[in-house]
Amino acid sequence: MSGTTTVEASVRTRVRIPLTFADGYSTTAHAVTFDGLADGREHLALVLGEPGATPLVRLHSECLTGDVFGSARCDCGPQLREAVERITEAGGVLLYLRQEGRDIGLYNKLDAYALQDSGLDTYQANTALGLPEDARDYTAAAQMLGALGIGELDLLTNNPDKARQLDALGVRVRHTLPTGVHATPNNLRYLRAKAEHTGHTIDLAG
Repeated sequence: MSGTTTVEASVRTRVRIPLTFADGYSTTAHAVTFDGLADGREHLALVLGEPGATPLVRLHSECLTGDVFGSARCDCGPQLREAVERITEAGGVLLYLRQEGRDIGLYNKLDAYALQDSGLDTYQANTALGLPEDARDYTAAAQMLGALGIGELDLLTNNPDKARQLDALGVRVRHTLPTGVHATPNNLRYLRAKAEHTGHTIDLAG
């Protein structure tokens, strides 16, 4: 993927929306939709705060169970909540990408949950289903950033693959900033698999 040039996308709609989380935190985002995204999906950008020349950006993959229903099996909901506040303070963009279950889909993700209940970790479960460990491609994310005029950014992530893919797609990642560690008894095994298997920067020593 190195040196890949992405086809340009364009902004379709911008609309102001208030955001409020269960703990009472609230802010305002400018939601941006796009035309011409490579995968044809309805990804969304939330512009938060006052973005500067090098904004803080998070690529957040959709997680219905964690983001909406508050599932404790992952850290997605707490990461989303943290990211919105940190990006609002710093000025930047949250890309909400429709890539449920590391892009295997909701039903397959729940099938993988069932296998995890029998002893497999999150990556082993995907493999047992004949699916990729992580099928996410960030071409559309690079297109969205290009349409927003962002060619350089600070990336809020624990996942080194996101920075590698953006760099290969022509987006310069100046700094990578980790999210907090949102560990619970329910998601500790999941977080440990991400740290040990794919090099996520998650410090579970504490």
